[in-house]
Amino acid sequence: MTRRLIVNADDFGLTAGVNRAVAEAHRHGVLTSASLMVDEPGAREAASLARALPRLSVGLHAAAPHGADWGDELRRQLARFEDLVGRTPTHLDSHHNVHRDTDVLPHFQGLAAELGVPLREHSPARYFSRFYGQWDGETHPEQISVERLIEMLDDEVGEGVTELATHPGYVDSQLRSGYAAEREVEVATLLDPRVAEAIRARGIELVGFDALEARG
Repeated sequence: MTRRLIVNADDFGLTAGVNRAVAEAHRHGVLTSASLMVDEPGAREAASLARALPRLSVGLHAAAPHGADWGDELRRQLARFEDLVGRTPTHLDSHHNVHRDTDVLPHFQGLAAELGVPLREHSPARYFSRFYGQWDGETHPEQISVERLIEMLDDEVGEGVTELATHPGYVDSQLRSGYAAEREVEVATLLDPRVAEAIRARGIELVGFDALEARG
């Protein structure tokens, strides 16, 4: 049985603190991929970091438009991504998974097919998002601990390719998110050598989105 794991960081470009966490978790931890928010304060710095991290998959993390048509807005964000990063995204997803909306999904599917890149939940990769440390307005750091992530490797990573969504970051003055301290717990977990060892011991291969072929 071949098991491959993409460890993806959503919100790349959100702030300088998020960018630093993504770079550290990739260089020294198990992170293999990130999804870039092109209109956020740290977007340009994130793109610069991405160019210095050639093994990091970098996709477009599209954010919902404010009163704009999704088709036009998605293409604007793609153009912005290409201007910043200097290439097309390796994958496509969206902030808060807004592409699940049945009215929005066709725009994402069409663009993913045109680019020939995977779209979250519409590719061979099984997506799971349980590595998250907050719900019902309460923090749950135990859900993003080393021990819990290792349990998830056994529970969630099966044959084929699995995408694990993460949200690492360091809190800084730019961060305007209710999900804050939890991001720093996520960084520590992704950097912990016990996680890397658990992945190796289970014969799981860490990969980027280049391990996938797009599917409509």
